[in-house]
Amino acid sequence: MGPKLRTRAAWAALAVVAGLAAPAVGAATGIITREVTVDGTAHRVALRVPDDYDPSRAWPLIVFLHGSGECGVDGVRQTQTGLGPAVAARPDNWPCLVLMPQKPTDAEEWEEHEDLVLAAIADVRASWRIDPDRIALTGMSQGGHGTWLIGARHPELFSCLAPVCGYGRARTIAPRVAALPVWAFHGLRDDVVDPAETTAIIQEIRRLRSAAGLPAEDARMTLYPNANHNSWDAAYGEPGLPGWLLGHQRAGETP
Repeated sequence: MGPKLRTRAAWAALAVVAGLAAPAVGAATGIITREVTVDGTAHRVALRVPDDYDPSRAWPLIVFLHGSGECGVDGVRQTQTGLGPAVAARPDNWPCLVLMPQKPTDAEEWEEHEDLVLAAIADVRASWRIDPDRIALTGMSQGGHGTWLIGARHPELFSCLAPVCGYGRARTIAPRVAALPVWAFHGLRDDVVDPAETTAIIQEIRRLRSAAGLPAEDARMTLYPNANHNSWDAAYGEPGLPGWLLGHQRAGETP
């Protein structure tokens, strides 16, 4: 699927195929399992709901895309590395819902499961009161790549992007996300994903933002000098990240 905007009818159709499984306790307290069906295939996705969730107000949503090591069909592994443990360690710092879909195999990239991500978001929006202007997208490694690519294909949907040790072509990604607040992370000793890819994307975003008269501070990059591929523990442990992810609002019409 290309970068065209989704219509309201398309979002409604996605909501129809996203069905509720019986809530089940996941890998950590506060995580439930839901079942989303895409093209006849059922996928188990994890959803963290805060203990103090109150439907009388709209809540922000963070969508987390895992890396290759968390692929599968159990609906649990993606909660055990990256954002999930950071939220479990300091739940009060994350007053939001956190959606964690799971792609089946590491042989496919996240953009090949774009419909799963969009259907899972539609399901959550249909079942919980979500602020449509505060849906943030983040992910690590393959999920960092997915954050760049899906964010680039649907910049109208997300309030901000936070890719961790991600990858992609700067000339493809940067023009499509230049208007979005971005905070990218990478370890300089990463021998799995070249940190130069993150640097190139951010530099191009900054160039485009400068040309458009947009503030440079909304294209952030944190590089960890001593981190190898695992820069996600440091990134999701950044004290300022929860407030940054939850503090941005999406521009434009609700999809």
